[in-house]
Amino acid sequence: MSGEQVGDIMRILLLEDDKQLGPWICNGLREEGHVVDHFADGKDALIAAMGQEYDLLILDRMVPSLDGLAVLKSLRASKNTTPALFLTALGEVDSRVEGFEAGGDDYLTKPFAFVELSARVSALGRRGDSSAAGGDGGGGGSEPTTLRYGDLSLDLLGRRCERAGKSIELMAKEFKLLEYFMRRPGRLVTRTMLLEQVWDMSFDPTTSVVETHISRLRTKIDKPFEEQLLRTRRGEGYVFGR
Repeated sequence: MSGEQVGDIMRILLLEDDKQLGPWICNGLREEGHVVDHFADGKDALIAAMGQEYDLLILDRMVPSLDGLAVLKSLRASKNTTPALFLTALGEVDSRVEGFEAGGDDYLTKPFAFVELSARVSALGRRGDSSAAGGDGGGGGSEPTTLRYGDLSLDLLGRRCERAGKSIELMAKEFKLLEYFMRRPGRLVTRTMLLEQVWDMSFDPTTSVVETHISRLRTKIDKPFEEQLLRTRRGEGYVFGR
């Protein structure tokens, strides 16, 4: 864990009773700048969530007195729409479906890499911001259909990319890779995050797929232009933007 803040500060409720995993998650999220309230008991977590506004809920499925599934069902019944991530050892399809049907937004199975948890937290935080922007608290907001950074634009619906008025042809993975970077301007993105989020792959030290696509993307969006947007941090990862 790098200790670098990776996005907007969020207030997060964590329900996790594992005495090692809970503090580890707390420390990692706090290093990224988030405010974390940690509970090991489901009833205590439910009381806190009913009385305090949170930007994100991270809920273990199997905890004392009231499990994460029951906590979320109670919150959804009371019209609480806070994004929720289930964090659990129950990885079967039926368990995941049960979590989504209860109102969960995402599902991460133990064991996991912290970089993946961090990426999912960031994604759910953006989803929460989008819902809040809708004004109805019920997910009525919508994400922008065009991403812009300086003279670079990415049309998500038309699948078009332009820089300084010049059309840039991107392959499918290049488009997805650029979208991932443009949603995280100025933030460190690791190779593992890209493998997991863009290619849906677990960590593989032997593959060069990330480096190959980064090189191709740079050739298209950076090489013909004066300002370079995609930079490498040696030994750490990549940063898009200034």
